Amino acid sequence: MQAAFQDWLSWHRNEKRSSDKTIEAYAQDIRSFLKFLAEHMGHTITLRSMDQLHIRDFRSWLAARSGQNLNKTSTARALSAVRGLFKWMNKEQLINNHALDILRTPKKAHAVPKALTKEEAQQVMDQSSELQDDTWVGLRDQAVLLLLYGCGLRISEALDLNQDDAPQKGQDFLRVMGKRNKERLVPILPVVAEAISTYQASCPFVKAPDSPLFFGVKGKRLSPRIIQLQTQKLRGLLGLPETATPHALRHSFATHLLSNGGDLRAIQELLGHNSLSTTQRYTDVDADELLKVYDKAHPSAKK
Repeated sequence: MQAAFQDWLSWHRNEKRSSDKTIEAYAQDIRSFLKFLAEHMGHTITLRSMDQLHIRDFRSWLAARSGQNLNKTSTARALSAVRGLFKWMNKEQLINNHALDILRTPKKAHAVPKALTKEEAQQVMDQSSELQDDTWVGLRDQAVLLLLYGCGLRISEALDLNQDDAPQKGQDFLRVMGKRNKERLVPILPVVAEAISTYQASCPFVKAPDSPLFFGVKGKRLSPRIIQLQTQKLRGLLGLPETATPHALRHSFATHLLSNGGDLRAIQELLGHNSLSTTQRYTDVDADELLKVYDKAHPSAKK
């Protein structure tokens, strides 16, 4: 079973081209599942054990997770990992167990961060460089937050950028590597490009093409935790709600574009979402906004 588990992870890495973070999360979910099964069944788990599992065993696992007060999003991801493992083992003819085919995925809430108002977002951008003692560190924080709000990047996407990814003079687009190693081009506003350039000019570390764009104070790649802590300080300074997080800036980017008449499909591309439904949930689109888009775009609505 352990050999099959490792082969499945290798298949994810080499054939599905899943990201390291996804593989790590799935590996953790499967290890937790196998640990539960060993306790539940009272013996070491083998391929034969997996072949003989009934739907009641999977339901017992879900019940155990519910008893641990794990959130539904976490459980949905874990169930997805287990489904994927069983699908792969069945395809490889290691087992012949399709009990999971009739197990329903628990419903999960599609909560999204509350967007900042345009005024609040502007305050965050204006004040973000004022909290650090070292000027270059403040300029760094401001450049990162501008990428989240001005370009809609995930914090991981911003901090994964290298020096040779930085926008050059006259460059209108930024090349971003998103989830599942999916590359996209994101328009970059002059104010964002200028903030990055100003930070780079003040940064004291040697800037090789493959070195991080954003450095921590010790010269290593900047940690997301630092930006989260700075945003927390900004919340206190500006009197913003707890929902004002780095991810809420990306959410604000999409929400403000939509409220100004931005096209849902275009916003989907900018955010790097695979499906339009994800963008609709993410931007918390209401019926009125959808009707506005419909009235603008549909031929029948123009008659």
